[in-house]
Amino acid sequence: MPDTKTVQYRIVDRSSGDDAGERAAVVAGLFASPASIAPKYFYDPLGCALYGAICQLPEYYPTRTEVAIFREHRLAIAQATGMGRQFVDLGAGDCCKAEAWLPFVSPARYIAVDIAGPEIERALARMAPEFPEVEMIGVIADFGGGLPIDDILDERPATFFYPGSSIGNFTRPQAMVFLKSVHEKATRRPGSGLLIGVDGKKGKRILDAAYDDALGVTAAFNRNALLHLNSRFGFDFDLEAFVHRGFYNEAEGRVEMHLESLREQSVKLGDRTRRFAAGERIHTENSYKYRAEEFEKMLREAGFASIARWASPDEGYFVFYAS
Repeated sequence: MPDTKTVQYRIVDRSSGDDAGERAAVVAGLFASPASIAPKYFYDPLGCALYGAICQLPEYYPTRTEVAIFREHRLAIAQATGMGRQFVDLGAGDCCKAEAWLPFVSPARYIAVDIAGPEIERALARMAPEFPEVEMIGVIADFGGGLPIDDILDERPATFFYPGSSIGNFTRPQAMVFLKSVHEKATRRPGSGLLIGVDGKKGKRILDAAYDDALGVTAAFNRNALLHLNSRFGFDFDLEAFVHRGFYNEAEGRVEMHLESLREQSVKLGDRTRRFAAGERIHTENSYKYRAEEFEKMLREAGFASIARWASPDEGYFVFYAS
């Protein structure tokens, strides 16, 4: 007899599959001046685990501050977003942030989008039995260059959920492109909106500590990108030869993360060799910080007309719902 068991979730792989092209792009970034590595290479299985540990650190305030805002204003936010929609979780990771919302917004569909495929699959396997009435779809995609879900979304209103102040990883021009892309998808589904967490500008001491913790978890997370590249592409980075640097660049309004070469060295990148001078850095991540009115202006420029805002007591972290 045919198997009539309902499929609880499904995975759609939108990763490029072009390993040669991806490898060439990584090598080009490493040969640039300054050298750089895309932040997506943080998130192999070990990197995901380390990021989860970072979120528990006393110095790393964004996660607990956002959770506190969500808890305090849960009903007001749920009323603003509406019920029974498509809930699109961008940068879903382990899906825990979205999972806390599902009982309050009762989505018809939950769409988790992230570059870390194994992380999404584990999360959906955990969540599906708890929410059997919700259609669950995982999309493996790097949405930094676009959000490839037009054929997955249906015509119903959608809440696009982008928590954790991850918008800060985009440059300001990239952030505008992203916001306009979400607005375009929302416009084609009347009643849709964007629920987003945004970290505010604050003192350098607080920001430096948040991205360079005393225990060294962020340092391990940063250096793990090199381990990931070694495993993925056959490079030969010596992790002990690089040290983590994380600090707030006040002039640029962003936290920067780098890996600094401790000595003059050569790294084999396949058939090419990249020489690093002592003190030379690889730029691995930015995290832009925004004043509330600054980000609200960006939302309006992206096309959103109605904007609600909730903030932490010190006005250092914000949650916006834009529609």
